[in-house]
Amino acid sequence: MKDRLLIISLIGLIAVIGNWIGFKVSPIEALPGIIVIIAITLAGWGIAAILPFKSPAVVWISLVALIVTSPIFPGNAWLAEVTGKLNFMALATPILAYAGLSLGKDIESFKRLSWRIVVVSLVVYTGTFLFAALFAEMVFRIQGKF
Repeated sequence: MKDRLLIISLIGLIAVIGNWIGFKVSPIEALPGIIVIIAITLAGWGIAAILPFKSPAVVWISLVALIVTSPIFPGNAWLAEVTGKLNFMALATPILAYAGLSLGKDIESFKRLSWRIVVVSLVVYTGTFLFAALFAEMVFRIQGKF
């Protein structure tokens, strides 16, 4: 857990700096938002760790974030306001960089998968996109938007 806290704090620091440089938001203004995001992430990881069954932490992190920003939660407007000062791209950049570095250590495993992984990935991404577009089209037609 100590390593996770260090990594998420480092990502948060890089995001605040990126938000400052790229989007001209003062680090003092962005700090409460990143602290809230880190707290939500840690709460989700904690829930995933104490459950008697295995489930992805991202499910619990998303659920905690959904609950604390919903209208039924006291202080939801403040949470939305402070996290709204963080630009999505400032958050995505360090996370994607970390993911790329993590992927780099497994490059030998990917070499063994060869070209087949590319074909499978393309089929999965294409299918996901097409079915999402089809579902959206059906919902729009039901609502009478088109």
